[in-house]
Amino acid sequence: MSTIVKRSLKIAGHLTSVSLEQEFWDALKSIAKHQNKSVPDLVVAIDRTRDGGLSSAIRVFVLQATQNSAGAPDHQPTSQDSIEAS
Repeated sequence: MSTIVKRSLKIAGHLTSVSLEQEFWDALKSIAKHQNKSVPDLVVAIDRTRDGGLSSAIRVFVLQATQNSAGAPDHQPTSQDSIEAS
């Protein structure tokens, strides 16, 4: 079972805590590196397009980026990246 890691990030001038499995933090860091961004900058971009919780939006973003491995380094968050509840 994966360990949940809680990290604090500044988003829109406010400190917020995000809890993710270590594997998601590692993947997010890798995607950010490929995009020449910091993890906080990438999370801010994800935050701008999310409809639900931030942790869930990050997981969906990482999943979509890894599923499209050819596009992962260039993947930019869009409103399409959020999964809406049906």
